[in-house]
Amino acid sequence: MDPELEAFVPLLPPIDLTDPVTTRRTFAALAASRPAPDTTGLEIEDRTVPGTPDVRVRIYRPHQAQGAVIWLHGGGFVFGDLETEHPWASRIATGSGAVVISVDYRRSPENQYPAALDDAYAVLTWTAEHAAELGIDPARIAVGGHSAGAGLAAAVVLRARDRQGPPIRFQLLNEPGLDDRQQTWSQRNFTDTPWHDRDTLTTVWRHYLGGRTAIPYAAPARAADLSRLPPAYLATAEFDPLRDEAVEYALRLLQAGVSVELHQWPGTFHGSLAILSAEISQRQHATLITALRRALAA
Repeated sequence: MDPELEAFVPLLPPIDLTDPVTTRRTFAALAASRPAPDTTGLEIEDRTVPGTPDVRVRIYRPHQAQGAVIWLHGGGFVFGDLETEHPWASRIATGSGAVVISVDYRRSPENQYPAALDDAYAVLTWTAEHAAELGIDPARIAVGGHSAGAGLAAAVVLRARDRQGPPIRFQLLNEPGLDDRQQTWSQRNFTDTPWHDRDTLTTVWRHYLGGRTAIPYAAPARAADLSRLPPAYLATAEFDPLRDEAVEYALRLLQAGVSVELHQWPGTFHGSLAILSAEISQRQHATLITALRRALAA
């Protein structure tokens, strides 16, 4: 493991997804304890997007933005919200120059699949319909996220293709959770890794699916056809149970004719890029933001 990251491992709070309420409080307190992000040059607005039910979003507008990204937070579909994602979203908006629309989708186990997907798709549709109001080009809309949010982004892209929905310019999948079957080498062998391990992810899928068998819109790795999807950025962490399913998904996208930028970050673990003092985390952030900026400007 990267030495700068390894030093932080004993300081990480435990995550017990069998107790969602406590975990949400713990994660919210951790996020609140960090220094506030620099939001200079950003116009930030909370809105409600019509849906069933309506969906809360937070919009980050840099000056002279042309494109936008629908951003979906991580947290195993269980925790995370607009406040905990505020540092991420503001950093992406500042660095990429894109309008970031951070989505407060419904969380499990109270709201199982397809609640989160319905919320995210409603925001995508609303963004395309209100592009002029948002000051963006409707042909320059990306969908992205981290962890569970990245898996949700991949599902939004599949649904948009199959429903002939709004065109999506780019999909940004950072350490995505894509496969409920947990059969890859990394899923079977990483049983005691920081933040996420095999048991944690078993609980994630149990909460999200409620014991039902997943379909591709719930677990995108199950999709048989990955053709006609937008270009993708995928990033994985070396010591992450999700690593191999993301690499395999990237290869399948390539084989289906989709342009892919794939990064496997050595010495990292799931979510370690939140440790901003580490040099490798800084490179991860810079690479992700550059990929988004380049895709929306092309």
